[in-house]
Order: sequence, then C-alpha cells, then structure tokens
Amino acid sequence: MTPTIVAIIAVLILLFLIIISWLVPVGLWITAIAAGVKVGIFDLVAMRLRRVPPAGIVEPQINATKAGLSLSLDDLEAHFLAGGRVASVVAALIAADKASIDLGFAQAAAIDLAGRDVLQAVQVSVTPEIIDIPSTDDANSGITAVARDGIQLIVKARVTVRADIDRLVGGATEDTIRARVGEGIITTIGSSGSHKQVLENPVRISETVLAKGLAAGTAFEILSIDIADINVGENVGAKLQTDQAEAELKIARAKAEEQRARAQAEEEENKALVEEMTIKLIEADAEVPLAIADTLTSERMSVMDYYELRNILADTEMRQSIATPVGEGQDIDTTRSSHSLGLS
Repeated sequence: MTPTIVAIIAVLILLFLIIISWLVPVGLWITAIAAGVKVGIFDLVAMRLRRVPPAGIVEPQINATKAGLSLSLDDLEAHFLAGGRVASVVAALIAADKASIDLGFAQAAAIDLAGRDVLQAVQVSVTPEIIDIPSTDDANSGITAVARDGIQLIVKARVTVRADIDRLVGGATEDTIRARVGEGIITTIGSSGSHKQVLENPVRISETVLAKGLAAGTAFEILSIDIADINVGENVGAKLQTDQAEAELKIARAKAEEQRARAQAEEEENKALVEEMTIKLIEADAEVPLAIADTLTSERMSVMDYYELRNILADTEMRQSIATPVGEGQDIDTTRSSHSLGLS
C-alpha cells in the first residue's frame, strides 16, 4: 500500500475511535459501576441517541445512590426530556431526606416543572426565610398608613416564613405575602384611634395581622411578623382640613365676585334707566312752553294767571331751600320746580 492510503486509513481509524469514545462514555460507565449504580453501556449509548447527556443523568443518580435514595434512571431521563432540572431535583431530594421532610420524586419533579426552585424551597423549609416589607429595593420608603387622628405613620416590617412543600405547586409567591401584610398593617393603623396607641404598642400590629390568616393560598407558612421601624410622617388630617378651607375660601371668593359683578351690572342698568328717564323728562319739559304758549294764545289762561303761577313756584322754591340743609360744596337746585313746568 502506498503511504497515502495508509494515512487515509489511519485518519479513518482515528475518527472511528473518536466517535466511539463519544458515543460510548466508557469512563462514565466505569464510574457508575464503581459507585454501585446499575447502568448498562448500551443504556448510555441509547441516551446519546435520544440527545440526553448521560453525565446529566448518571451523575445525579450516583449522588442519590450514595445518599441512600433509590431513584430510577428512566424517571430522571423522563424529567430531563420534560424540561426539568435533574441535578436540582436530586439535590432537593437528598436535602429533604436528611432533614426528614417527606418529599417524593414525583412531587419534586412537579414543583420543578412548575417553575419553582425545589432545592431553595427545601432549604427555606429547613431554614426559615425573612421577607422585608417593603422590599429591600425600596429601602427608603415604608408602608404608609393614617390613624384616625390624621397622623401618618411609616412602617417597616419583617415577615419570617417557612416554605410549605405541599403548597408550592399553585401557591402564591412572596409578592402576595408582601401585599397581604401591607394591607393588614394599613387596616390596623387605620382602625387605631390615635397614632400614639400604635407607637406605644407596635406588637398590636403583628398580632392583628397574624390573626387574619394571611398565609392561606400561598406557598409559605408565616411564623412571625416583626415591626422593624415606625416613623411619624406628616399630619394628613390637618393638611386635608387646610386644603378644604382653601377650597371653601376660593368658593366664597368666587361667589362674592359673582355677586359684585351682578351688583355692578345692576348699577349699570340703573344708570342707563336714569339716563333714559332724564331724556324723557327733557323731552317733556320741551313740550311745556309750547303748551303754555298755546294756552295764552287761546286765552284759556291770562298773563296775570301766568305770573301768579310763577310767584307760587318761586315761593315753593324758597320754602324748599329753607327746609333743605345745604352741605359744604353743594348748591341748591332753585330751578327744579320751574323746570318741571317749563317756566324757567
């Protein structure tokens, strides 16, 4: 054979060995046998063909076997194919077994497929978790509530919870705990007659909120609710009263302005009416001399009668001037009577 053919054969043999070594994880098979896990070499090959990483199934099985758990490779592989996290589920089962928590593979797999971290749930069941209310992301604020005396209180609380394994699937999350506890704090403070009562006895908030059974329907069991901090805010009642007084003042001003505008409009109407009446009076005065002239011409009244009438009017004006007091800077209208008859 030529050197070229020998080289090609060597390359083919090398590729074949590489493919076989990848397809048949001999090292993993030896490790499993040494750990007491019963798995056949062809089972590993079948996993490869099903696109299941053998190490992701066998290694968690080895850990479970060493921890004294009896799991099925088929169950682990089925959970992987369903989109689950095999290593996390096995670790949770081992932790639950050591903590004497009743947790089976089917339940752990269901919790994992539901999107929950089953290992963290077991850890929270063993070591209770503290939930800050409000969350640490909003550390500068708190739950604000107003007592009956109008004083605002800003409260920060800590809720100690323990995960309830049986309610992890379908149970509400920490956000629901925060919302319910916050609502309970607001209700308790709002029902207090004075903010001083809350400051004197903060435990009353914890007792009232715990008595409401806020853990119902959640994945947690509430162990305690502790008030971490209470600060006095603004006087909301006084602020509301001030705002109401300002609103009423604006309404009163608007009504006064409306009345002033109405009075001013009536005054202008009266002035126009006076002007109209004055014009009519002038027009009537202009007709009086004509009537007198017509009377003299027709001899219905003599000249002596006319002068006697003027004397009477003059006497009347004198009497009016005497009876009417004259102020400083005022003049007496001595021609009112004569003008009224067109005799001036």
